[in-house]
Amino acid sequence: MPRGRPSLYRREYAEQAYKLCLLSATDEEIADFFGVVKQTVYDWRAAHPEFLDSITRGKMIADANVAERTYQRAMGYSHPAVKIFMPAGASAPVYAPYTEHYPPDTQAASLWLRNRQPGKWRDKVEHDHTIRRDVRELSDEELLAIIGGNGAVSEPAGPAKPGTVH
Repeated sequence: MPRGRPSLYRREYAEQAYKLCLLSATDEEIADFFGVVKQTVYDWRAAHPEFLDSITRGKMIADANVAERTYQRAMGYSHPAVKIFMPAGASAPVYAPYTEHYPPDTQAASLWLRNRQPGKWRDKVEHDHTIRRDVRELSDEELLAIIGGNGAVSEPAGPAKPGTVH
């Protein structure tokens, strides 16, 4: 005999969750739709393979559609269109087919590349700030090179003579 409260899950939830995912719903939004907490959605995914499959398929299709549209925007594209207008004194509208052109979108291209090849296209440049040697071990030339100096270091003029100051 099963213990605890009966599950609120219904078979039709799988199809509803699939459609929600096609609309880019998050797990939290799915939970809100069904009137449950997010953990319940996770429990349903674990207990009902068809529910997990529907969410996985829906999210994959939605992501693929967005990726395709982002790619098209990045590359630029064209599509057939029709302009409909009613000239003065005409008895019927005029349909004028044409091709609509959209130029490449640099922001879409940047987004695409940053996500597809983050090692080459990421916005953040990482610098290595590791000190490999103790600064006290560096020569004057090395220190000047680090701070952008010309590397010229004045040498002492020889042994100090009594009564002179260098």
